[in-house]
Amino acid sequence: MATSLLSLDRVNAFYGDSHVLHDVSLNLQAGRLLALLGRNGAGKTTCISSIIGFLPSRSGSIRLDGEAIQTWSPEMICRSGVGLVPQGRRVFGSLTVRENLDVAARKGDRVQSHWTRDGIYDIFPRLKERQSQQASSLSGGEQQMLAIGRALMTNPRVLLLDEPSEGLAPQLVREVGQILTMLKTQMSIVLVEQNLGLALKVADDVALLNTGRVVFAGTRDLFEQQQAELQSHLGVE
Repeated sequence: MATSLLSLDRVNAFYGDSHVLHDVSLNLQAGRLLALLGRNGAGKTTCISSIIGFLPSRSGSIRLDGEAIQTWSPEMICRSGVGLVPQGRRVFGSLTVRENLDVAARKGDRVQSHWTRDGIYDIFPRLKERQSQQASSLSGGEQQMLAIGRALMTNPRVLLLDEPSEGLAPQLVREVGQILTMLKTQMSIVLVEQNLGLALKVADDVALLNTGRVVFAGTRDLFEQQQAELQSHLGVE
């Protein structure tokens, strides 16, 4: 039986008095990619925020490899092996490409999967070409590469990606898909993505959210079989 590396069990979260996650239960199995799908405002980014500790849940549990982390700080969660590629990239614009990578460097728990700056340059040659440039001078696609590379430098067991294809040209979207296909052989991934074609191409499992509730959770194949019935939950607002 597959091992659940990251799990949410009946998680409820609030922005002030606004109830935004309603009894959300999700499971990310070791060595798999879970795609979080849904309309704009469905609660996908909020789930990511709760996992990484930006928005603490009021009830329910979040477990990493069986250990409850819902009361931990974002720093503790990151040090325990959760990496984040945030929506909007959020690179450090005043730092160079090399400095952005070095500031995030953390030794991994598994020697065979230890990411170094040279390893990032191997998969993103354009970052090596621009390593001395300030991040603010990069194109949107290059900044997305840097955001992914920076997260990999933390050597995560679980990688959270929030809308990595947002605003990218079709060729760069294809490149992101290729990178995700490669990365999921080395770590477990939660992918928030509005590009349904990209998400279904790389996903092993799918969770579909609507108004902060899980309306589907299962394998990609099962999702595709039921996609016609679930289409009303997928429209982009």
